[in-house]
Amino acid sequence: MSAESNTPTAAQDPGPVTADDVAHAVHLTVTALRAALGADWDVPAGSLEWTCWETGEHLADDLFWYAAKIGSLRPSTDDREAFGWTRRRPEGPANTITADRAAGPAGLLQVLQDCGGLLAAVARATPATARAHHVFGVSDPGGFAAMGVVETLLHAHDLAQGLGVPFPPPPADLCARALHRLFPEAPEDAEPWPALLWLTGRGDLPGRARVGKWRWYGAPRAT
Repeated sequence: MSAESNTPTAAQDPGPVTADDVAHAVHLTVTALRAALGADWDVPAGSLEWTCWETGEHLADDLFWYAAKIGSLRPSTDDREAFGWTRRRPEGPANTITADRAAGPAGLLQVLQDCGGLLAAVARATPATARAHHVFGVSDPGGFAAMGVVETLLHAHDLAQGLGVPFPPPPADLCARALHRLFPEAPEDAEPWPALLWLTGRGDLPGRARVGKWRWYGAPRAT
């Protein structure tokens, strides 16, 4: 980080991820992707094997799933899943939430906003003591909100690459809160957005090898 920079590093404690952070991440994503309403959404999303359309549906599905898990009237910490799902093609993501292709990219972005609003509302209303299952660790409302922020920003990056539109670096404090919540191994000397891209195999950091397999840690951090 340069001497004149006032942005937080990835390892500093920037405070909890909030419902407003979820809404902000979704807003940034939709704002950027509106520039691609006329683009071909059946091309790969960045380095992913999924198409841009499939990736957009996957992101909406993630936001819905996080809201449903932690916002349930009876959140479950076991790994059983009752929701049905489908794939548009064998190589694509398994989604509960899909968008009507006839509605076009604008419809897909609306679905993304709808699901983002659900997660934001749930994160705002659910008691902090609630716990629900996730494959990367039983988590709380703040954890699921952080997952939503990370998934949204990363897939916005993937989609923007595939669609050929810019996705400006998100605010450092937004990235730092999500990093601190989910990535305890985040490098201390890196700015948050490059660190997040590096930790998830999407970017490089000087002096560090490219990341292949990665995960986050959803369990609430000790205080």
